[in-house]
Amino acid sequence: MVVTDVVAGILGLWIVLYVLDANPSNDFAHWVHSAADWLSAWAHDLFTPSEGWLRTLFNYGIPAVLYLFVGHTLAGRLK
Repeated sequence: MVVTDVVAGILGLWIVLYVLDANPSNDFAHWVHSAADWLSAWAHDLFTPSEGWLRTLFNYGIPAVLYLFVGHTLAGRLK
């Protein structure tokens, strides 16, 4: 369960950094973006609205919610 929380946290952090217009050349922002891209690669361009913040919210937010749901469900079943 902790692993899925961390994964969802990274995805959520990237959404926040994007919406707040973080400097993409900053090492931390770059690392978070790279990690979020890798974690949500299966959902890239799932939705393609014209607004960048909405596209980011959908393409990174949906994987975050799914990771949380699946991770917590599996952890509950294993417990």
